[in-house]
Amino acid sequence: MKLIDSHGRTINYLRLSVTDRCNMRCFYCMPKEGIVSKGHDAVLTYEELLLISETAVKLGIEKIRITGGEPLVRANIINFLGRVAVIPGLQHLALTTNGLLLPEMADDLYKAGVQRLNISLDSLNAETFSSITRGGNLKKVLAGLDAAEQAGFPPPKINCVIMRGVNDTEILDFAEMSLSRGNSIRFIEYMPAVKEDNWQRYCISGEEILDRIAARYPLIPIDRGTYCGPSRDFSIPGARGSIGIITAVSGHFCSECNRIRVTSTGQAKGCLFADANTDLIPWLRPPNREGLAEVLKGIVSTKPERHDISQDGYTHSNFTMSQVGG
Repeated sequence: MKLIDSHGRTINYLRLSVTDRCNMRCFYCMPKEGIVSKGHDAVLTYEELLLISETAVKLGIEKIRITGGEPLVRANIINFLGRVAVIPGLQHLALTTNGLLLPEMADDLYKAGVQRLNISLDSLNAETFSSITRGGNLKKVLAGLDAAEQAGFPPPKINCVIMRGVNDTEILDFAEMSLSRGNSIRFIEYMPAVKEDNWQRYCISGEEILDRIAARYPLIPIDRGTYCGPSRDFSIPGARGSIGIITAVSGHFCSECNRIRVTSTGQAKGCLFADANTDLIPWLRPPNREGLAEVLKGIVSTKPERHDISQDGYTHSNFTMSQVGG
């Protein structure tokens, strides 16, 4: 079975948030004081998250990415991941993390059946990293990269939000990780979640990022894998890893979008930047598989053609990335 939206796109990818909590405070993701965490009853139970996962896979979802907040801060996450990994028909289980807890958890994640890790890492300079994350420990994240490979994972993909005047001097340093460590580096344009005056000052286009790298290294376009996201990918000759750009602001990739997402409180969205969402709770409490399947199909059928972010501005309501699942 395939899920096809009204614009002819095949939807085979679910981003599933398991918590809105995080052990970092990245300035573009949440306020300095953090957010008011949802009460225990507001967050979906693992049984409810599993029901969503099973139902989505039966409808045609082939890849599930577990997100947060920071998913590894949720208690008993390993057991849950093991249950998701064995859903019949699921082809790919991935997880996005900030890496702080990977030194202790990488082995268990691999044994649970997670196939790929994405690590959010915006600086390789300890001082800059601490500033962006408001106190994060770069050494622990880098140790997490090593722990992941020692556990058996392929080199984790690195998600790097490039911001002018903040970390743009490190573009080449990150690109060289595809050579030295074999990581796949995805440079992400700064995307405004919360309205801020002059937010465009942070924006560097994907093309400028590529131009800076190409001034030092030749770049060869490469095909994306079956379950890859919206990045345009390239490789430096001789590199085990790759380089990609995600251009949500300067160049929409919406025509190729293959995903839907569900927040940790059960709000389903067809687009990260759409204000519209659908509350799944009525079909989870009590559980109603048939009704849930129809609602998920409705999310796909009403998925918007594109978001409206551009250098000129945007119209979506404020939110924090940690609450939606990034």
